[in-house]
Amino acid sequence: MNYQHCLQIAVGNAVCYSGFREGQRPGVLFPAYEQVKEDLLIIQEHWQYIRLYSCDNHALTVLDVIEKEKLPIKVILGAFIEAEINNPNCPWGGVYSQEKLSENQNQNLQEVQKLIQLANTYPEIIFAVSVGNEACVRWTDHLVPVDKVINYIEKVKSGVKQPVTFCENYVPWLDILEPLAEVVDFISIHTYPVWENKSIEESMEFTEQNYLSVAYKYPNKLVVITEAGWTTESNGFGIPRENVNQETQRIYYKALTNWSKKNNILTFVFEAFDEPWKGSNDPDEPEKHWGLFTVDRKPKLTMMATSYK
Repeated sequence: MNYQHCLQIAVGNAVCYSGFREGQRPGVLFPAYEQVKEDLLIIQEHWQYIRLYSCDNHALTVLDVIEKEKLPIKVILGAFIEAEINNPNCPWGGVYSQEKLSENQNQNLQEVQKLIQLANTYPEIIFAVSVGNEACVRWTDHLVPVDKVINYIEKVKSGVKQPVTFCENYVPWLDILEPLAEVVDFISIHTYPVWENKSIEESMEFTEQNYLSVAYKYPNKLVVITEAGWTTESNGFGIPRENVNQETQRIYYKALTNWSKKNNILTFVFEAFDEPWKGSNDPDEPEKHWGLFTVDRKPKLTMMATSYK
């Protein structure tokens, strides 16, 4: 399927990028310039677009490296907005003190302002911006009311020239995000068949169904996939161990990229590198192993098998 939209974004190979290594984590210790440079030199061999999640020190370093090293990489930059209301539906804790929620609101305003500033500072590198990530889905630990997200988006749209979006699981776009869909310049969805108990044999049909459910609902909006991937490890909680390994990741990645090219869909694969800081202390925690490269920057089977440049 090929819809024609007022907004056009050239389709290319795209990947989500979070460069935190062993001992590093957001808000505590960030990757250094040379570490980010090493990552981006790997990335440029396979992908033209990267997605960043927040306007933190990591994002500042990434943008600095791309500019100074003159790398041919374009960025969709996100503003990460924290919880503004409690969410008792979150399995791992989404309830906070009123003081913390008020603090988050102030931080969110600062984050949004920083997004505007960076978008205007790096207009040749940042091709789009996102105001929030998975902040409205029922299980999130950083729940923000839809009307507040709309307010943030309107603020950003008035301050930047780039198209503005909001990155969210495909499900909320089918109901509660209808008002938000009218405000964004394009819709960004996340789809994870392996998290929804799909086998590798069922994975692409499920991905396509997720995409089409949103695309058909909003035929006049460009729909981008800003997260889709396949982890290589599991401790059995949420994802059956037998469903994930480097071979199933390779199969899904190849099918996903081929389908995206055939249908002219911009798709950001999650994730460039493994992220050991995520999730529990269990080394087999799925959240730690979505990378197409290991944490020590070694290619997994997917990236050894072929280049998708």
